[in-house]
Amino acid sequence: MATTPSDSDRVNQFFEKLEAKKTILAKCCELFTALSTHFSSLQHSVTEKSQSIDEKLQSLQSHSRETLDSLHHRETSIPERESAAAARIQDQKDAALADLRSSPPPDPQLSVTLKSLWRKMDAAALLRFVVSKRKESASLRAEIAAAMAAAVDPPRLVVEAVEEFLKSKAAKSGVTDKRWACGLLIQALMTSESRKYSRRIMDSAVAVVETWKEHLDGESESGAAEVVMFLQLVVCFGLRSRFDDQYLRKFVMQFASRRDMAKLAASLQFGDQIEDIIDELIKNGKEIEAVYFASESGLTEKFPPINLLKSYHRNYKKNVSATSKKGNNNNAATDDSNTSELNSIKAIIKCVEDHKLESEFNLDNLRKRATLLEKAKAERKKSSTSGTKPQNKRGSRGSGSSSSRPAKSAKFNHAPSSSFGRRNLAPSSLQPSPAARFSAPFNYPSQTMYDGATANPYTATYGTSHTQSPAGITQQHYSIPVDNLGPSGYRSTGSYSGQTSYGLYDYRNGAPPTYPPPYTLDQTTYRG
Repeated sequence: MATTPSDSDRVNQFFEKLEAKKTILAKCCELFTALSTHFSSLQHSVTEKSQSIDEKLQSLQSHSRETLDSLHHRETSIPERESAAAARIQDQKDAALADLRSSPPPDPQLSVTLKSLWRKMDAAALLRFVVSKRKESASLRAEIAAAMAAAVDPPRLVVEAVEEFLKSKAAKSGVTDKRWACGLLIQALMTSESRKYSRRIMDSAVAVVETWKEHLDGESESGAAEVVMFLQLVVCFGLRSRFDDQYLRKFVMQFASRRDMAKLAASLQFGDQIEDIIDELIKNGKEIEAVYFASESGLTEKFPPINLLKSYHRNYKKNVSATSKKGNNNNAATDDSNTSELNSIKAIIKCVEDHKLESEFNLDNLRKRATLLEKAKAERKKSSTSGTKPQNKRGSRGSGSSSSRPAKSAKFNHAPSSSFGRRNLAPSSLQPSPAARFSAPFNYPSQTMYDGATANPYTATYGTSHTQSPAGITQQHYSIPVDNLGPSGYRSTGSYSGQTSYGLYDYRNGAPPTYPPPYTLDQTTYRG
């Protein structure tokens, strides 16, 4: 039976529809698979986030419990802490009252007297006593730091001592000695572990610093030691924000050769400006100072110490040669150039030793050269001294017996000759050397010159070394007033008796002071 055309068309249409439905079913299957995968991924992500949230909640709950337990423990311990603080204050009060009632012993020990003065919180008496013991500066520095713990409020006593110094400065009486004594007290406070100050102390410190700033601004030329003390007080009490960068930077650049200035600059938080400060030091020919600044600021990669030392070495050679040529190589010019060269060599050697760079910077040739210069200097000094001795022109008597009277000494034979004086002058044509403080003989076999064997790193910070004893100050009890010592006691100059050990980078001594972290305002110990 033959199939009609209409039946064939219907069959074709049926298969076409079937093929179309097949395509639709395939697309639906693909879409379903994609949707299933997507929803599975979403469900997995939601599950992970939910688990993470649960873990964070558990951690937060655990931390909250620990915090609550800590707060509860602190709350329960408040009465005990208050009673302990009250007992300590009562003990200190009783000790101070006992010191006030009792008569001082005829020859008290240094530590006993210092603790008594700290307990009494008498800034004026403490300054007088410290000044009277200036000959014992080496032991005095260590004892001051130890005796500070006996004070009820050490920061307040230091601030009051600075106020006494500023009063003396305004009255122009006993300025040099009190400045030196205040320097010791500020150093002791800087190295103390406690940096919590009450609001009242902070307000007093702000007032003192502002008054001190007015004094410094009113002077045509500020003393280096006083500027360092001022900056230390700013760092100690966290008053950096009260001064603009340019004001503090001016002091840092002006007295960059000070031994403490590199650490102070790092503590003053100049930020990116410290790089500009180091660049300016290098441009001014102060590569040695730049090495210390870069080391304290952690910028040795940008300012490699070896490159700076080599640059300083080249420059001082040029300056020495220029000085000799300018003086036509006469004796005075030769002496000046040799002195400058010796100081520069010592500065390089000390800088290399401080930063442990011996393996990268060979010092053998420099040490040999320094030894030769030291010998030549000693010979010149010896010949100059022998040349000034007077000759005895008294002839022998006719009887042949010599007179029992000694020959007359030349008048003013103690005065140095002009050539010797000129040798000790710094050449004006040279860049001021940071090594001018090196004056002791160079003893290379033992290298004792660089050992700095002092018990306290601040022995040479605010004055001469403890071996230099002013003859005019006798040891006396602190109750004897010594506010205004005359010229016979100490040299009166604008910076701590004009002593060069604080005037320039005194690298011979121990490491500079390590400043504690910035202050914090104590809300519990002090009630302000």
